[in-house]
Amino acid sequence: MDVRTVLWFDGRIEEAAERYVSLVPGSAITGITRYPDGDDPWPGEHRPGEALTVDLHLSGVPYQLLNGGPQFPQSEAVSIAVTVDGQAEVDRLWDALVADGGEESMCGWCRDRYGVSWQVIPKQLGELMQGPNGMAVTRAMLGMRKLDVAALEAAAAG
Repeated sequence: MDVRTVLWFDGRIEEAAERYVSLVPGSAITGITRYPDGDDPWPGEHRPGEALTVDLHLSGVPYQLLNGGPQFPQSEAVSIAVTVDGQAEVDRLWDALVADGGEESMCGWCRDRYGVSWQVIPKQLGELMQGPNGMAVTRAMLGMRKLDVAALEAAAAG
């Protein structure tokens, strides 16, 4: 049995997959299926040889990108959460995701240039939220866009 999350795209799936595996350590593209030559069942939407699906693993988690067309655009209803170690990794991943047309949101959430939503979470957040000043940490986090480990630690310290 094979279980994976499928993300629906309107083109550029090979580009997106290459970008994602370059950003997340321990990741790889594992397969590409292309639209066949012949009559397109969706005339005018796809070219023969264009990628239909790209299978990939992000840090061991399987995903499939589907070049299905514009019928179902990306939304925050499906997102990728990545827990990283420390501010330097938060900064590296966040900055890469919002670059070249991505958008910041709140509480560590952002959207990349392909429309996929991500949450970049420092592993320290969970530890700090479980501490005696967890509510103060939560309030601090709710006011942030990119999460700031030092500010979260300051909130935890009181």
